[in-house]
Amino acid sequence: MTPDQMAALHRACFTTPPPWSADAFAALLADPLVLCLTAPQALLLVRLVAGEAEILTLAVHPDRRRQGVAQRLIATAHAQVAGRADAAFLEVAADNAAARALYDRAGYRLVGTRSGYYRSAATAAVDAAAMAPVDALVLRRDLSGPTTPDI
Repeated sequence: MTPDQMAALHRACFTTPPPWSADAFAALLADPLVLCLTAPQALLLVRLVAGEAEILTLAVHPDRRRQGVAQRLIATAHAQVAGRADAAFLEVAADNAAARALYDRAGYRLVGTRSGYYRSAATAAVDAAAMAPVDALVLRRDLSGPTTPDI
Protein backbone atom coordinates (compact mmCIF):
# COMPACT_ATOMS: atom_id res chain seq x y z
CA MET A 1 0.00 0.00 0.00
CA THR A 2 1.45 3.36 -1.02
CA PRO A 3 1.37 6.48 1.17
CA ASP A 4 -1.28 7.94 -1.15
CA GLN A 5 -3.45 4.84 -0.74
CA MET A 6 -2.94 4.94 3.03
CA ALA A 7 -4.00 8.59 3.15
CA ALA A 8 -7.12 7.84 1.07
CA LEU A 9 -8.03 4.97 3.39
CA HIS A 10 -7.46 7.16 6.45
CA ARG A 11 -9.77 9.83 4.96
CA ALA A 12 -12.47 7.19 4.46
CA CYS A 13 -12.16 6.15 8.10
CA PHE A 14 -11.56 9.27 10.19
CA THR A 15 -12.73 12.75 10.88
CA THR A 16 -11.66 12.63 14.56
CA PRO A 17 -8.74 12.61 14.82
CA PRO A 18 -8.16 14.32 11.47
CA PRO A 19 -6.96 11.96 8.73
CA TRP A 20 -3.26 11.83 7.99
CA SER A 21 -1.65 12.99 4.74
CA ALA A 22 0.36 10.93 2.29
CA ASP A 23 3.45 12.84 3.46
CA ALA A 24 2.78 11.84 7.07
CA PHE A 25 2.49 8.18 6.05
CA ALA A 26 5.66 8.40 3.94
CA ALA A 27 7.58 9.80 6.91
CA LEU A 28 6.32 7.03 9.19
CA LEU A 29 7.16 4.32 6.65
CA ALA A 30 10.72 5.69 6.45
CA ASP A 31 11.14 5.28 10.22
CA PRO A 32 12.93 1.98 11.01
CA LEU A 33 11.04 1.79 14.33
CA VAL A 34 7.64 1.73 12.60
CA LEU A 35 6.00 -1.53 11.60
CA CYS A 36 3.28 -1.35 8.93
CA LEU A 37 0.76 -4.14 8.55
CA THR A 38 -1.80 -4.12 5.77
CA ALA A 39 -4.74 -6.14 4.58
CA PRO A 40 -7.12 -5.32 1.73
CA GLN A 41 -8.59 -1.91 2.60
CA ALA A 42 -6.95 -1.90 6.04
CA LEU A 43 -3.75 -0.88 7.77
CA LEU A 44 -2.14 -0.79 11.19
CA LEU A 45 1.01 1.14 12.11
CA VAL A 46 3.00 0.40 15.27
CA ARG A 47 6.07 2.22 16.57
CA LEU A 48 8.53 0.35 18.79
CA VAL A 49 10.26 2.58 21.33
CA ALA A 50 11.94 1.78 24.65
CA GLY A 51 10.39 -1.66 25.03
CA GLU A 52 6.87 -0.51 24.20
CA ALA A 53 4.75 -0.87 21.09
CA GLU A 54 2.53 2.10 20.35
CA ILE A 55 -0.33 1.52 17.94
CA LEU A 56 -0.22 4.75 15.97
CA THR A 57 -3.26 4.10 13.81
CA LEU A 58 -5.61 1.33 12.80
CA ALA A 59 -7.85 1.96 9.80
CA VAL A 60 -10.33 -0.43 8.22
CA HIS A 61 -12.47 0.83 5.36
CA PRO A 62 -16.14 1.06 6.39
CA ASP A 63 -17.04 -1.60 3.78
CA ARG A 64 -14.66 -4.08 5.45
CA ARG A 65 -15.61 -3.50 9.10
CA ARG A 66 -17.12 -6.20 11.34
CA GLN A 67 -15.32 -8.93 9.37
CA GLY A 68 -12.44 -9.59 11.78
CA VAL A 69 -9.88 -7.59 9.78
CA ALA A 70 -8.91 -5.31 12.67
CA GLN A 71 -8.74 -8.25 15.07
CA ARG A 72 -6.33 -10.08 12.76
CA LEU A 73 -4.14 -7.02 12.29
CA ILE A 74 -3.91 -6.49 16.06
CA ALA A 75 -3.09 -10.17 16.69
CA THR A 76 -0.43 -10.07 13.96
CA ALA A 77 1.08 -6.91 15.44
CA HIS A 78 1.22 -8.49 18.90
CA ALA A 79 2.97 -11.57 17.43
CA GLN A 80 5.47 -9.46 15.48
CA VAL A 81 6.48 -7.29 18.43
CA ALA A 82 6.69 -10.21 20.87
CA GLY A 83 10.10 -10.23 22.50
CA ARG A 84 10.76 -6.63 21.46
CA ALA A 85 8.07 -4.94 23.57
CA ASP A 86 6.79 -5.63 27.08
CA ALA A 87 3.60 -3.66 26.54
CA ALA A 88 1.46 -2.16 23.82
CA PHE A 89 -0.48 1.06 24.16
CA LEU A 90 -2.65 3.39 22.12
CA GLU A 91 -5.01 6.33 22.32
CA VAL A 92 -8.64 6.17 21.26
CA ALA A 93 -11.37 8.80 21.23
CA ALA A 94 -13.71 8.28 24.18
CA ASP A 95 -16.73 8.50 21.87
CA ASN A 96 -15.48 5.74 19.53
CA ALA A 97 -17.47 2.86 21.04
CA ALA A 98 -16.65 0.36 18.28
CA ALA A 99 -12.90 0.86 18.63
CA ARG A 100 -13.11 0.75 22.41
CA ALA A 101 -14.93 -2.61 22.24
CA LEU A 102 -12.35 -3.96 19.80
CA TYR A 103 -9.45 -2.98 22.05
CA ASP A 104 -11.20 -4.32 25.14
CA ARG A 105 -11.56 -7.72 23.42
CA ALA A 106 -7.85 -7.55 22.53
CA GLY A 107 -6.94 -7.18 26.21
CA TYR A 108 -6.29 -3.44 26.40
CA ARG A 109 -7.15 -1.67 29.65
CA LEU A 110 -7.62 1.99 30.50
CA VAL A 111 -4.54 3.56 32.09
CA GLY A 112 -5.17 7.26 31.54
CA THR A 113 -7.26 10.01 30.02
CA ARG A 114 -6.24 13.12 28.10
CA SER A 115 -9.10 15.54 28.62
CA GLY A 116 -10.31 17.33 25.50
CA TYR A 117 -7.48 15.89 23.39
CA TYR A 118 -9.58 15.55 20.22
CA ARG A 119 -12.16 17.79 18.59
CA SER A 120 -15.31 16.10 17.30
CA ALA A 121 -17.56 17.46 14.60
CA ALA A 122 -20.11 14.79 15.49
CA THR A 123 -21.07 16.63 18.67
CA ALA A 124 -20.58 20.19 17.49
CA ALA A 125 -22.35 22.74 15.38
CA VAL A 126 -21.42 23.13 11.73
CA ASP A 127 -18.96 25.86 12.68
CA ALA A 128 -15.49 24.23 12.86
CA ALA A 129 -14.47 26.64 15.61
CA ALA A 130 -17.23 25.19 17.77
CA MET A 131 -16.06 21.60 17.48
CA ALA A 132 -16.60 19.89 20.82
CA PRO A 133 -13.68 18.45 22.80
CA VAL A 134 -13.47 14.67 23.15
CA ASP A 135 -11.23 12.89 25.63
CA ALA A 136 -8.49 10.54 24.47
CA LEU A 137 -8.38 7.31 26.42
CA VAL A 138 -4.92 5.83 26.87
CA LEU A 139 -5.14 2.04 26.75
CA ARG A 140 -2.42 -0.50 27.55
CA ARG A 141 -1.93 -4.22 27.17
CA ASP A 142 0.83 -6.22 28.83
CA LEU A 143 2.77 -8.28 26.28
CA SER A 144 5.20 -9.94 28.71
CA GLY A 145 4.65 -13.04 30.78
CA PRO A 146 2.02 -15.63 29.89
CA THR A 147 0.33 -14.80 26.65
CA THR A 148 -3.28 -13.77 26.65
CA PRO A 149 -5.19 -15.24 23.72
CA ASP A 150 -5.69 -12.70 20.99
CA ILE A 151 -9.02 -12.24 19.37
